[in-house]
Amino acid sequence: MSLRSRRAMLRTALALSALGTALTAGTATATAAPAEVPGAGDVVGGTLHGLESGVAPVTHLQLDPLARTTVDPLTNGVATKAAGFRPLGTTTVTKPLTDGASLSELPLLGQVAKALPGGR
Repeated sequence: MSLRSRRAMLRTALALSALGTALTAGTATATAAPAEVPGAGDVVGGTLHGLESGVAPVTHLQLDPLARTTVDPLTNGVATKAAGFRPLGTTTVTKPLTDGASLSELPLLGQVAKALPGGR
């Protein structure tokens, strides 16, 4: 048997097996109960549920992986005091991060994160 005839036989066998699979799948779906078309409320509810499941873990994730360790570079800070004003330093900004805060616990961004679905 030549190589050309072997290839032709193989192609025919593959086509027949694909046809059999398609026919079997068609009869399986034809005997199943007809599916209902989802309404707009179902679509919106499913979308919000999906967003909640995807956004919630991100908003509760610790932002600084080195927080509360001795090697956290954000614990270093610079401060200055001018005249009679309170001292102003960089640690007041980085303190929530070095304490291990998540996005939902930050002072300004936390309010925005809580407004997202699943932000609680």
